[in-house]
Amino acid sequence: MALADPTRRRIIEMLGESALAAGEITARFEVSAPAISQHLKVLKAAGLVTVEVSGQRRIYRLDPEGLEAFEAWVRQVRGFWNAGLDRLERELAKPEDDKGEM
Repeated sequence: MALADPTRRRIIEMLGESALAAGEITARFEVSAPAISQHLKVLKAAGLVTVEVSGQRRIYRLDPEGLEAFEAWVRQVRGFWNAGLDRLERELAKPEDDKGEM
């Protein structure tokens, strides 16, 4: 998953504040430019960022459509967890002699 890596999460946070050139992003990390380039490539492939070429610069921005898709996925997963936790809570609330019968 694109956001499993802390560097990519930090890039997303930075781009949430403003669009940045690849060089500006790289300057904020202690890793190589090729490493940041790979992270940006993963984020772009995941649909989380867009890139605009302006002369020699590549300007990265958050992609609202990609973020909406990610948010929809999080809501879906959260729904699974909520349903499962609700079932667990009901099971734990049962009297001791009823437990074990599902």
